[in-house]
Amino acid sequence: MNNWKKNFLLLFYLLAGILVGALIADLCKNIDFLSWLSYYLSVGFNPANPMVLDLSVFTLTFGFSFGIYIAQIFTIGLAIFVYNKSYIK
Repeated sequence: MNNWKKNFLLLFYLLAGILVGALIADLCKNIDFLSWLSYYLSVGFNPANPMVLDLSVFTLTFGFSFGIYIAQIFTIGLAIFVYNKSYIK
């Protein structure tokens, strides 16, 4: 398999794992015994209060936020496992 095909397949599996994990987290947030899957951690600069560099001539604003659910951690791990089992070496 070509190198770009393997990279594209990995990217596809990772994006699918992220989306499926977010869907599972959203569906499980109201179920008592599965609500732990919807715990969320956000890391980065707060978008509501970004870093601002005012240089009088122009202003630069920096903001970045990354968040992940517990369910996404599991589905990303599953996606990597499926990727390792799916492509022919």
